[in-house]
Amino acid sequence: MQSVSRTPEQRQAGLTTARILLEIGAVNFRPEDPYILTSGWKSPVYIDLLRVISFPRARRKITRLSAEAITREVGFESIEAVAGGETAGIPYAAWISNKLSLPMLYVRKQAKTFGRHEQIEGRLRKGERVLLVGDLASDGTSKVNFCQALRQAGAEVSHAFVVFFYGVFPGAMKALEEVGVEMIYLANWWDILDVAEEDGFFDKPAIEEVRKFLHDPIAWSAHNGGRSA
Repeated sequence: MQSVSRTPEQRQAGLTTARILLEIGAVNFRPEDPYILTSGWKSPVYIDLLRVISFPRARRKITRLSAEAITREVGFESIEAVAGGETAGIPYAAWISNKLSLPMLYVRKQAKTFGRHEQIEGRLRKGERVLLVGDLASDGTSKVNFCQALRQAGAEVSHAFVVFFYGVFPGAMKALEEVGVEMIYLANWWDILDVAEEDGFFDKPAIEEVRKFLHDPIAWSAHNGGRSA
């Protein structure tokens, strides 16, 4: 399944991000022993976006590309705060909010069971336009929960941003679209595959198996003992 078409700027940002992630070892190809994602899909590929925290130059570049994508696709004055989803979204929200000179919020998966029992950390004003930030998304379901928590606390949320979107599972953005949230991202697996193949990051058999997965992820997952629908 091919991803939706993108502008030249989006495509170049995706390829640059993919190359950075491959260079720092954040991308794993393991067709012989598939990973299982939180959504239940089996996948020959796995990406660790938290690895970026240990590479200052990589994170600066990804932060700049993220800020450019957000201002290009959302606007310069259309966001009043940046919220990071627990846990992996927190560092990205910190870097992006700093780059955009915006306040930062922290959204927990669940409200605390002590103190003020809050789910949102930081100062949130009612009616504030908030951008939700995460590290990656496979089907968008977890992002819906964060968006709903922000809205219940009084925020206006119409956009979510992730550095990496799987971009292969059918209907992956449907959950967000149904609650009126548009997702923006930098890179997907097609970008990774193109750079990995061009620059020889993985051997040919691994590349070909990943290509099979990308063209029919549901069948690949089912054949390898994972979710099939």
